[in-house]
Amino acid sequence: MLTRKQLDLLEFIHTRVQRDGVPPSFDEMKEALDLRSKSGIHRLITALEERGFIRRLAHRARALEIVKLPDAMAGKPGFAPRVIDGDRPSGPPPRAAQPVEVSAVELDVMGRIAAGVPISAIAEVSHQVAVPAGMIGRGEHYALEVSGDSMINAGINDGDVVVIRETTAVDNGDIVVAIVENEEATLKRYRREGDRIALEAANEAYPTRVFRASEVEVRGRLVGLIRTY
Repeated sequence: MLTRKQLDLLEFIHTRVQRDGVPPSFDEMKEALDLRSKSGIHRLITALEERGFIRRLAHRARALEIVKLPDAMAGKPGFAPRVIDGDRPSGPPPRAAQPVEVSAVELDVMGRIAAGVPISAIAEVSHQVAVPAGMIGRGEHYALEVSGDSMINAGINDGDVVVIRETTAVDNGDIVVAIVENEEATLKRYRREGDRIALEAANEAYPTRVFRASEVEVRGRLVGLIRTY
């Protein structure tokens, strides 16, 4: 027996796989079920997996396999209901659910970043992390583990891994990795006016810092975030 939310999520995943060939993202699942956080989606997926309706594929980013569908979903698009109609020959059996793979790439994690960390803290590779290929565009990318809560109101929490595109071309409002006075590295929102650059935290407990343009070197722009629950 599935709860209403479990059934709604299973139906949403099944419909998207039938339509697009790939499962929806956790953000899309959250919005479809009108949940406030992705932790609720993780609980629903775990419940569906424990009941044998879906299976997560190990070592593959965002890969789900639908194992079976409940009777309550009979008649939904892409689902063949079990109907007996005398001796009339039935149509071809539905295709078995196939594993859906979402390709991933390995990115170097260049240490942990917080306000005022030395450049050396992000200068060497500490490990690697698998990132959905769709998160990566053109150019070179790397990842950093966030330390602290200075960007929490931008949805970036302590322990998150941020994906950074290497570039010096950024716009006002972008979240960037900046090197300040050739000594420290920080992850902040970038704003430039004339020859002054403001590095803004997303937490009222941290003041905005203003520097001469010559004192700030941009090392990349935030393009993605990975959170582990």
